[in-house]
Amino acid sequence: MRALGRSRMMRLAFGLLVAVSLVGCTTASAPETTAAAQGAAPSTGPAEKGGEEEWGPYEPTANWPQPLPDGPDGIKHDGWTWGSVGAVYAETPDRIWIAQRGELPMPKDSKAKPWTPYGMLQPPRTANGGDDTDGTRGWERRYHHSIIVVDRNGKLVDHWPQAEALFNHKGARGPHKIKMSPYDPEKHVWIFDDNLHQIHKFTYDGKLVMTLGMRGMAGRDGNHFSRPTDIDWLPDGTFFISDGYVGTRVAKFDKDGKFIMDWGTAPKDPANPGPNEFNTVHSIAIGKDRRLYVSDRSHSRIQIFDENGKFLDMWPNIRSPYSLLMSADQHLWVSDGVTQKMLKYDLNGKFLYGWGTAGNRLGNLDGPHQMSVDQENNLYVADVFGGRVHRFRPKPGADPAKIVGPELRYSPTPTN
Repeated sequence: MRALGRSRMMRLAFGLLVAVSLVGCTTASAPETTAAAQGAAPSTGPAEKGGEEEWGPYEPTANWPQPLPDGPDGIKHDGWTWGSVGAVYAETPDRIWIAQRGELPMPKDSKAKPWTPYGMLQPPRTANGGDDTDGTRGWERRYHHSIIVVDRNGKLVDHWPQAEALFNHKGARGPHKIKMSPYDPEKHVWIFDDNLHQIHKFTYDGKLVMTLGMRGMAGRDGNHFSRPTDIDWLPDGTFFISDGYVGTRVAKFDKDGKFIMDWGTAPKDPANPGPNEFNTVHSIAIGKDRRLYVSDRSHSRIQIFDENGKFLDMWPNIRSPYSLLMSADQHLWVSDGVTQKMLKYDLNGKFLYGWGTAGNRLGNLDGPHQMSVDQENNLYVADVFGGRVHRFRPKPGADPAKIVGPELRYSPTPTN
């Protein structure tokens, strides 16, 4: 009995020594605010039992971006918050472009902190209001700070007040997508307005240099669209537009914006859509093999074509592919608007990995409408219904195969 008690005492002493050693070896956390610091539930890793990977290899950044300040235009922000955020593009870790559908007033009965996103209110509200059909904007959106740029801390560093007039029209609902071509050293900024059927091309400093589409006039030719949604490029500047929510085509243009061709139709049998038939052509991504991967969102699939519109393949059973991102290592990442997950596929359509959870807490997704990755592998997701942009940074030691990106891009633009 004495020997058994001594053995137990030795095991207890050893366990206490290990615990003290682990506490002594704990490193200080990074200066950014993490979800754990905000009291959110920790993510469930694959080595644990009975769960799924809520945030995958990432930790969400809390209180990002920061509240927008009052500016010299005299418009006050007290009582206002983010609108529906349709788009995000990470040029660099300190230049994150965000396109939102204006700003929204905080509900008068809300006791939430200022600048709480609509999806995080109690009870949650959706930020995705309809268009301004009758000119009254009854849901009280205002077009302000529709195009902004923030740094790694979420602080506003630039915005384009000159762009507000493009969106403030009857029938509008604000910007849908914002992108830069990875092959354009001049870094033109492309902004889509789906409801007004237009695509705008700006210089890097915000001068409008080209508009495709006639405002408020739907159609199908080189200068008429039917709610266009996305764009991607070949290295020579040739670009392709997915068109769109109502349109059922992919349109091809040369580097100067001259229309070349298009393809796609509505399904002859909606219950059994075939190849080259679309319902909600919502996103497009191009691989190094020059193949086009096209989101056929409402048909729950991705269709693949060559650059001349020849059908090549189809990936079914993807619930609602909102956004496609082709990584530099040639994997296709898909944000799914039904499962609220980020999904990884090889270019043969094999599912490799996925993470994400629906909800209104920090890091949960509600309509992942566009995603982008910066040069430090931070992931940004525009949450169109939740009314926010998520910033996810990789956890220390995260498996590189589970991290989205990196994207193809030119080197950062020098800043003064």
